[in-house]
Amino acid sequence: MSFRVEHRMGVPAPASVIWEVLSDLPGWSAWNPIYPKIEGQLRIGAKLEVHEAFEGAPSKVITPTVVDWVPDAQILWTVSEAGGMIRRIRYIEIDTFEESASGSILANGEIWQGLVGHRVGKRNRWRLRKGFEAFNTALAEQVARRLAHRGADGGR
Repeated sequence: MSFRVEHRMGVPAPASVIWEVLSDLPGWSAWNPIYPKIEGQLRIGAKLEVHEAFEGAPSKVITPTVVDWVPDAQILWTVSEAGGMIRRIRYIEIDTFEESASGSILANGEIWQGLVGHRVGKRNRWRLRKGFEAFNTALAEQVARRLAHRGADGGR
C-alpha cells in the first residue's frame, strides 16, 4: 500500500528560473522552511544530507538517495526509515504552461510506502501538506525576488 501527499500551485515564472533556485542546494537555507539545510549534489545515486523541520514534529536529519533529476523539470529522492518499514519517495516537479513559457506549475509531494509507511503518512498528512505548501510559497517568493532583481539590474 502507499499514501500520497501533495501540494500544487501556479508560479508566474519560467521553469528555468524556478530551477535556478531549486537546484542551488546550498541556497535552500535562505528560503526553505522545511529543509533549512541540505548538503550534497544533484546526481543520480548521490546521497544527500537533509535537515528536515516540519512544523509540529521534531527536526531530524535524513539521508535520501537522489533517484532522478531533470533540469527545469524535477528532483526525485528516496529515503528508507525504520529498518525499511517506511519508504518515502519525495518529488518536486515543475511543469510549464503550454500557452506561456512564463508560467509554471510547481508540484511538491511525497509517496509513503512500506509495511507501515502508508499509515505513518496518513497520520502526518496535514503536517506534511502544510509543510509542502510553505515550501512552494517560499520557493515562489524566492523566484519572484530573483526576477525582480534581474529587472532592477537590466536582466543581468
